[in-house]
Amino acid sequence: MGHRRRRRHLVATLAVTGLMFGTAACGSGSGSAGSSDPNTLEVWTRSNPDSAATYDRVFAAFTKKTGIKIDYQPVVNFDQQLQSRASTKDLPDVMINDTALMGSYQSQGLLKPIDPASIAGHDQITAKSWSSTVGIDGKHYGIPYSRQAQTLMIRKDWLRKLGLKAPTTWQEMLTVAKAFATRDPDGDGKKDTYGMVVPGSALNGYAAWWGANFLWQGGAKIIEPDGKGGYRPVIDSAAAVRTVTWMKDNLFCGVKGVVQPGAVTAITGTATNFQDGNAGMYLTGPYNMTTFDGTVGKDKYEVVPAPAGPAGSDVLADGENVYFGAKTGKTEQEQALAAFLVSSEGQKIAMTSVDGHQPVVRIPTNSTLDAAEVRDDARWSVVQKAYEHTSEQFPNAPDFAPIKQDTADSLNALFTYCGSDVRSGLKELNETLAGDLKDQDLLK
Repeated sequence: MGHRRRRRHLVATLAVTGLMFGTAACGSGSGSAGSSDPNTLEVWTRSNPDSAATYDRVFAAFTKKTGIKIDYQPVVNFDQQLQSRASTKDLPDVMINDTALMGSYQSQGLLKPIDPASIAGHDQITAKSWSSTVGIDGKHYGIPYSRQAQTLMIRKDWLRKLGLKAPTTWQEMLTVAKAFATRDPDGDGKKDTYGMVVPGSALNGYAAWWGANFLWQGGAKIIEPDGKGGYRPVIDSAAAVRTVTWMKDNLFCGVKGVVQPGAVTAITGTATNFQDGNAGMYLTGPYNMTTFDGTVGKDKYEVVPAPAGPAGSDVLADGENVYFGAKTGKTEQEQALAAFLVSSEGQKIAMTSVDGHQPVVRIPTNSTLDAAEVRDDARWSVVQKAYEHTSEQFPNAPDFAPIKQDTADSLNALFTYCGSDVRSGLKELNETLAGDLKDQDLLK
């Protein structure tokens, strides 16, 4: 595992070197159409055409309100295109992208620091949301735009048929999963149903993304601040060993059908068993509700808080931030756009669907808004309460990508081989994560 980490770090270092070199002279005014006009902002989002249509409405409303034009670029291959633009010394003025990327972007010199007080309406964003935009140096590098937290989506028609209730603890969840797998909840007389959907592949860090919920609920962490400005790995703790052992023994190596076949190679794009109608539970993000309403049927499933483990029911929270590219000359316009994006007006537009297009704000970062009220859908109250009261985010100040990937590699290996030694596997992972932190000069 250590050799794999070192190879990946070398590739990342070469890429970062190119980016750092490319951004050294940003602000020269060369390049995009947006950069040549002082009253036009070039804005990038990671979007497909569906979500881009919602952003079009948001930016049109901003331009109508302020007169500032938006050269909007919805980009699917965001990071690849960003590297290309950085190499030409011309970053976009504003970017909206994942919170988890902040540490990586900031370490590469791609972002301008932001004073929250410079953003009108900053006081309507909670301290919890603002805290996720703080870099290693203590400065803010993003404005919270959208947040979400994972909840349990469960077939309530199956629960009724089997005389069960939605689970509130790990043990209850395991009991329900076994029942869904063995008691023919769909009534077709075949053994073709599964307890829960798990995107357990190591690809793109999925096993860590999904597994983090259980780690936190079991009282474990992957890394933690060391109190001296750095971080230390803690994935070999007794709580982590107990949690991963429980997951391996009960979800992957226990009763057949508790998780869907091929869970250890599944990513979210291929883990479609819930929407296909043959799995009864899915711990996932609220963005799936639109799909599930159309496939499973809104009347056949419900959204409930994640079942609690020994240490509670904390789930993974993530979302998107507004970032300012590391260039100069348009600070006032950038601040005006950010203020509109986090305003009640801007967030409401982004939270609503027109012509079936996907909303781009899930849980509003503007604390004056209630997601369930804006959408007229009580299920969103479950998601908002999970984010506000029982959620954690991956540490965003470090570049968490290699840490997440190495964690996923290790968890996936442990779940794949039922005879694996969890304690020694996590000890090896802890050493690997120490190397990841050392590579970033964060291991003090």
